[in-house]
Amino acid sequence: MSPSRKIKRQSLPDTLAESLRERILNGELKEGDALIQDEVAREYDVSRMPVREALRQLEACGLVVMKLHKGAVVTSLPTEQIEELFDLRVGLECDLLARAIPRLTDQHVDHARRVLLELEKAYEQEDVPSWGRLNWEFHRSVYVAAERVQTLAVVQGINLQTDRYIRLHLLLARTMSEAKREHRELLHLCTVRDIDRAVAFLRKHISNTRRALLLALRKSRSIAAAR
Repeated sequence: MSPSRKIKRQSLPDTLAESLRERILNGELKEGDALIQDEVAREYDVSRMPVREALRQLEACGLVVMKLHKGAVVTSLPTEQIEELFDLRVGLECDLLARAIPRLTDQHVDHARRVLLELEKAYEQEDVPSWGRLNWEFHRSVYVAAERVQTLAVVQGINLQTDRYIRLHLLLARTMSEAKREHRELLHLCTVRDIDRAVAFLRKHISNTRRALLLALRKSRSIAAAR
C-alpha cells in the first residue's frame, strides 16, 4: 500500500504576501506608505510572525524596504531606476525572444494565443488585478521555448517591479487598445517565425512603453509635489 501524500497548501505568510503585493500593485498602498507589523496583523487578524515573513518576501522582490523605526515602507523608485529596469527588459527579453522563436512549437503559440485572449478580456472588463499577471504570462509563453531558466526568472522579477507603473499608465492614458494591437502583432511575428522583425518589434514595444510611462510618471509626481 502506497503511503498517503499530503498536498502542500499555500502558507499563511505566502497568502499575506500575495494580498499585500496586489494592494501595492493596484495602487491601494502607495509609494512611501508604511506597513506597520502590528497594524497589518490586526487588519488580517493574524499574529506578527507571518506578517514579518510576508514583508520579507515583499522586500526580496523590491516592493518594500525595511527602515529603522518605520518598519516596511512601500518603495518609491526614482524615474532613473525605472528607466534602467526597462533598459534591462529590452536587452534580456529581446535575447530571450531571439533564442525562443526557432524552438517555438504550435503548442507554445496556441498557449500564447489563449493567454492573449484572456488579457484582452481583462482589458475590456477593466479587471486591473489580472493585467500584470496575464501580461507577464503572455510574454513568458513566447520566451519559455528559449529554455533559459535563470534569465526568465530575472525578467519576471523586473516585470514585477514595473507592473504597478504600467498599470497606472494604462489607467491614466487609456492605452489598452494600443497594447492589444502590439501584442497581436508580436504574436503574429512569432507565429511566422520572423526572428529579426519580431525582435525589432519587441524592442520598439518595450521602448515605447518606457517612454510614455516615464513621461506620465514625471508629470504625475510633479503635480503631487506641487500640492
